[in-house]
Amino acid sequence: MTLQLTVRCLRPALLLAFCCLASCTADERPVQMGGAIFGTTWSLTYLDAPEQVNPSEVRSKIDAAFATVNQSMNHYDASSLISAFNALPAQTPIEVDWDFTYVLSAALELTDATRGAYDVSVSALSDLWGFGPEGPKQFPNTVDIEMTRSQVGVAQLDWESTTRTLSKRGPGLKLDFSSLAKGYAVDLGADALQDLNIPHFMLEVGGEVRVRGSSPRGDRWRIAVERPEAGARGGIQAALAVSDTGIATSGDYRNFFEHEGQRYSHLIDPRTGYPIQHDVVSVTVVHGSAMMADAWATALTVLGSAEALVLAEERGLAVYLLKRSGDTLEVFSSTAMAQWISEGGS
Repeated sequence: MTLQLTVRCLRPALLLAFCCLASCTADERPVQMGGAIFGTTWSLTYLDAPEQVNPSEVRSKIDAAFATVNQSMNHYDASSLISAFNALPAQTPIEVDWDFTYVLSAALELTDATRGAYDVSVSALSDLWGFGPEGPKQFPNTVDIEMTRSQVGVAQLDWESTTRTLSKRGPGLKLDFSSLAKGYAVDLGADALQDLNIPHFMLEVGGEVRVRGSSPRGDRWRIAVERPEAGARGGIQAALAVSDTGIATSGDYRNFFEHEGQRYSHLIDPRTGYPIQHDVVSVTVVHGSAMMADAWATALTVLGSAEALVLAEERGLAVYLLKRSGDTLEVFSSTAMAQWISEGGS
């Protein structure tokens, strides 16, 4: 059956905002730069860098951090390490690099924490449902879904972290670090900026953010959580005031398709083989690591609001969650999120 659908392919976003006081001198004004990377954009704002640190050096360090991630875990790049692993036959070991090791180890921890709701081997199911590079062709039937599920599951990995040796037991298993790689790139870039002794910055890649120190106004950085509006940029749902941390948002109101009046999210639950169809609209996570904020936001979205909120409290995660309730939205914040919510910022 040909798949007749409406596709939305925009990612929920954090709206980044700051302003410089009118009294700032030219020397005090922030430096800004950005560009394209990982099929999206990046931006950096920083100030009060040491005198010997110039913008060219800063850009070079950021580019190097992004190149590390591209070479290791960009599954759209056929020459990357993750692509090499995905193309391997079963029972063929490969030695991975330290960055790959770090990201994979974090992913496996989240799989355990979510009892399999988060799984970086879900790529085959994403492809089947039309969220891979080739796009949708046919609406999958139950037999196809069950056959593809047999190719999914990190339990099918043979992983020896001490030697960084990885292999797979099934030839169809592929890894996809999309829910961690951009955040990890942000973390690497932030580490590079700290190594340059830059005390104040906001670095963002495709909506994943790390901030340090103070904004150009001299207070905490202001990050706005977008109001969910399908297919268009929304207004401000809530405002966060943050410093020395990472922030990420995941949701289903941008990346989805419609088939015979039913809406299907781009997020696949590996436990069922189907796109999520529950009540969560978006999840924003504040975490010391942008990579972990990104991964947790995805994982909690897949879990659904009830499980997500329980797990957030158990883990002490700072979570801001929006869920559907009929035609309205309900807002939930974990205890740990209270410190980041800006007063009057909803």
